[in-house]
Amino acid sequence: MFLLTDKIVAGMAGIRILSATIEFTAAMLMLKFGRVETAFKINAILALVGPTVLLTVTTLGLVGLAGKISFGSMSIIVLGVALIFLGINKL
Repeated sequence: MFLLTDKIVAGMAGIRILSATIEFTAAMLMLKFGRVETAFKINAILALVGPTVLLTVTTLGLVGLAGKISFGSMSIIVLGVALIFLGINKL
């Protein structure tokens, strides 16, 4: 179905698939338990998964781009990711 030639892309996709599986499992657990309190606790645990996945996939992408883009472009990308986290923490 898919022809993967780049291990970095495969790793990035694999981490996103793992993340989606965790999210889906959490949703099913919320439905199974059927209580707001339990669903809230599950959601709190998921709050750790999202940023971890973002950082991991972004790091893999930057490693894959390391020799292909300029230092200035790499700096802008890193600054953009830092601004995302800064904006989230200021809410």
